[in-house]
Amino acid sequence: MRRLFLGAALLAVLAIQAPTASAAPTGEFAKFAKCPLTNAEVDLCVFAESTSGSFVLGKKTVPLKNPVVLQGGLKSGGDLSVTLPFYAASDGNTLSKTPQPVPGGLTGITAPAWWPSLLRDLFNETINNGFTGVTATVELAAPASAVKINVANAVSQTGTALSFPVKVKLSNPFLGSNCYIGSNSNPIKINLTTGTTSPPPPNTPISGSPGEIGGSAEGNIIFLKGNRLVDNSFAAPGANGCGGILFSWAVDPFVESIVGVPSAAGTNTAILEGSNYLGSKAAAIASE
Repeated sequence: MRRLFLGAALLAVLAIQAPTASAAPTGEFAKFAKCPLTNAEVDLCVFAESTSGSFVLGKKTVPLKNPVVLQGGLKSGGDLSVTLPFYAASDGNTLSKTPQPVPGGLTGITAPAWWPSLLRDLFNETINNGFTGVTATVELAAPASAVKINVANAVSQTGTALSFPVKVKLSNPFLGSNCYIGSNSNPIKINLTTGTTSPPPPNTPISGSPGEIGGSAEGNIIFLKGNRLVDNSFAAPGANGCGGILFSWAVDPFVESIVGVPSAAGTNTAILEGSNYLGSKAAAIASE
C-alpha cells in the first residue's frame, strides 16, 4: 500500500505542466484554491482538514468542535520519503484561525483577593454581565516554512508525520485581544504521528491512524481519509498578554492557574482527526 501511495504521488508530480495560474481550480481540485500555484518551487498542493479531536493543556481539555484547515504547497521533486519543504497558502491563511469553545469558560471563577480593587471590579463586572465564555484558537507561531510534513511517515505509521510550532489564543472580553499560551519566541512544539506515541510519564502511549489511503482525479489527487494524528509528549509554556498591557502582570498568573500551565512534557495531548489531500499543482492549474 505504501508503494502504491508513493507511486500515485509521483504520477501527480509528473502530470502535464501548466505554466501559470489564471483562475481558481475547479471540480475535485477546488479544495486547493489557496495553493500557491504561482510559486515555481511548489509541485504539490496540500489541503488538510481536522474535523474532530481535542487539545489538552495542563488542566484544560478543549474539544475540536469547528473544523481547522492547514493548506499550502510542497516541493517534493517526486520524492515523498523525506520531510518536504512547505510553502504558505496563497492568501497567507496557512493554518485557519478557528476559535474553539473552552468548556466551562470562566464560570464559577472569582477574582483573586490579591488583585487591585480596580482589576477585581473589572473582572466581576464582566462576569456579572454574562461574559463568561472563552474560546481557544490555535495559531502558527512561526512562518509557514516551519511546518514539516513527511508523507511516508504518515502512511507507514512511523516517526513524525506533521509538525509545527503553535501558540493558543484565549479570547474573552476580560482577557483582552492578546492573551496567549505560548508565543512566537516560546511556542508549543507539536510533533504529530499516525503511529503510537512514546511520551514521558505520566502520559501513556496513544495511537494514531493513517485512515483510508487512496487516490482520485486519475492519480492526480491522493488522500488519507479518516486519519488520526496524535502527540502527547510536548510541553506547554505559560501565559502572556492576558488582561492587556496594564494588567498582564496580574492576569497572566491567574490564567496560568486556571489552565494549569506551564505544564511539562508528558502532561499535554493533541489529537487531530480528519482527512488530508495532496494534489498535483499542474493538474490543479489545468482544471481552471
